[in-house]
Amino acid sequence: MAEKKNRNYYGWILWVAVLWILCLTGCGDSIANHALPQESGQKKESTLPTSKGLTYHAIDVGQGDSTLIEADGHFMLIDAGEKVQGPVVVSYLKKQGVETLDYVIGTHPHSDHIGGLEAVIREFDVKKVILPEKEHTTRVYENLLSAIEDKNLKITLPRVGDRYELGDAVFQIISPVKDYGNDLNNWSVGMELTYGKNRFVLCGDAEKEAEADMVKQGVLEKADVLKLSHHGSRSSSSPEFMDAVQPRYAIISCGKDNDYGHPHKEIKTMLKERNITYFRTDELGTIVIKSDGTNLSVPKNGASMTIPNGESSETSQTLRREYIVNTNTKKFHLPDCKYANSMKKENQKTETGTRDELVHMGYEPCKTCNP
Repeated sequence: MAEKKNRNYYGWILWVAVLWILCLTGCGDSIANHALPQESGQKKESTLPTSKGLTYHAIDVGQGDSTLIEADGHFMLIDAGEKVQGPVVVSYLKKQGVETLDYVIGTHPHSDHIGGLEAVIREFDVKKVILPEKEHTTRVYENLLSAIEDKNLKITLPRVGDRYELGDAVFQIISPVKDYGNDLNNWSVGMELTYGKNRFVLCGDAEKEAEADMVKQGVLEKADVLKLSHHGSRSSSSPEFMDAVQPRYAIISCGKDNDYGHPHKEIKTMLKERNITYFRTDELGTIVIKSDGTNLSVPKNGASMTIPNGESSETSQTLRREYIVNTNTKKFHLPDCKYANSMKKENQKTETGTRDELVHMGYEPCKTCNP
């Protein structure tokens, strides 16, 4: 009887052990099955970014193009104007705290876009250079290649559909779609930059042929901001392209009283008919737009105002902000105004308020940035 009891006792112990093992195994599967979705959810797939924000700088380089984009402490420079603008762009980048450029993009080999890139590449740490496959024989282009070689950098060719990260932002290459022979403008590198719910489109000097190819390729989506191609020339911004992008705002980079008549009258008329607010570097100087992934802060009569999606800019007329006051002239300027940047420090004073409040305080608005 004792022996039978012992067998029953040990059998019961064995059965409990088996159940315990099965329980552990089952629980382990349950934990693993619940852990996988949590891990995948940690990837950068959230709709809205959670960090510092994105700032778009349309740098005033006269009759040319230069755009600096900062997203969460990461920087990308697209073009840098003519060669004489190189030091201007370098100085501006340093003021923005740039030490490393994640990307330097030369949209196409014309000097008013790539001329200043040589100085930029020699001055800063650069991680990646993107240039179109089309080469050029000018001294400016050869100097750019020499700077790239001297820094032991490689050229990355743009391929439609290629995607790159810039902080929490993502940009996708949308042009050039094909070989455009000797038409340098249509070789322009085009991109669609997305930050949260906000989207920006920049296509260098792409003209109507390249725009038509982008439309056919189906790479275009609606955007909040469009940098008008070719400085607002009638050779770009075709109706089909504008229908595809449907921007709320447009940026025109051009020089004051330039010989080309940019932006052309037809383009300004088109923008007005489509109710697209546009900003010009020849009128405002460097243009700065900020995004938090949902809202945009855009210039309003030279002042930067936060305008939520779908809300009229008229609701932001009374926004309070910082102005730089010249204590000698009693004029107040936007912080990005060229006159504020050239002002002596001992003559600077910061005031916070609305435009009207500063006028009532006895100050006079700068006619360049606060017309």
